[in-house]
Amino acid sequence: MTTLSEKMSDQSTRQVSKRVSQSVFDGSRLRVVLLVDVHDGAQQQFLEAYEQLCNQVAQVPGHVSDQLCQSIENPSQWLITSEWESAPPFLTWVNSEEHVRMVEPLHSCVRDTRSLRFHIVRETGSEPAEAASRRRLQASPRIGDGVIRHALTFTVKPGSEEKVAKILADYASPQARVDETTRLCRTSLFMHGNRVVRAIEVRGDLLAALRHVARQPEVRAVEEAINPYLEQERDLNDQESARVFFTRAALPAVHHVTADELAEGDRQALYYPARPDCGMRLAELLAQQDEAAAADPDSPVLRSTIFQRDDVVVRLIDVRPGVGARALLPEPGRQAALSTLLDGEPVGMDLVTDRRSPDA
Repeated sequence: MTTLSEKMSDQSTRQVSKRVSQSVFDGSRLRVVLLVDVHDGAQQQFLEAYEQLCNQVAQVPGHVSDQLCQSIENPSQWLITSEWESAPPFLTWVNSEEHVRMVEPLHSCVRDTRSLRFHIVRETGSEPAEAASRRRLQASPRIGDGVIRHALTFTVKPGSEEKVAKILADYASPQARVDETTRLCRTSLFMHGNRVVRAIEVRGDLLAALRHVARQPEVRAVEEAINPYLEQERDLNDQESARVFFTRAALPAVHHVTADELAEGDRQALYYPARPDCGMRLAELLAQQDEAAAADPDSPVLRSTIFQRDDVVVRLIDVRPGVGARALLPEPGRQAALSTLLDGEPVGMDLVTDRRSPDA
């Protein structure tokens, strides 16, 4: 049977474009690092929960191996590392409802976690050269712009869209500076029907920025104001309720490309409803099209970020001024390739607010 990583492995044979600063589609192996802070006295409970979890994870397609380590200096600090055939199967699993249920036993004994994901670029080892050559490594390092891109998405109760849009448009911006190394650069918020997408750009530490935003009174007031209209109920005063909501709302960036031209443009967002189990493949196809557009001097695309989770795919695009979202919808010749993956027509989303910090 052909695995998801094998379907995408042909990407590793192509020359990595210098315009692409972020992508999960190059077919190289993935190393995931999870830093865990365990409650004092809960180490044995954590170990037992992990052993149950790792047996389940071993059955997930694309999983290669994992390792659990305990600090030699602080028994409350643990490190979990895992290797995956490539990024897509890991992201498909970690963003699934199965994962939410699978890790639930860990939360009662864990104080804090931090997840880091890396493509493997180079490695050394004692295995035979022939076996080592079959391992897919990232061909060359990517050069980024120092900006981390992330998004959240959720739905509101039908009929409440106008009220929610007003709440989300009228709030006061939070303080941009998080600490000496981290700051908020831009927040763009779009809606289509009852779906909300909030994209943020951060320089520095994304987790520190998200926690900073959550503590700001302006943002907290907005979150409380939209609570009655959410389709998925949450209690922000309940740590577990808030954690589950934001876990399900996470919409990771899977690809970012920038054209050679660095001019400022107009921000647009397109929503692509994917058929079940087709979201990752749809995102990959859009990534290929955006990479080609960035290399075309006649293309209106200046920058593009593709966000994907399950069957939700959103393409956030900066275009030359005056170009409407409809001009960015698939050309007739390319519509056929997308149509087999789509569960409805791609549509332009309505801009609710787009805010940039003064010195972003």
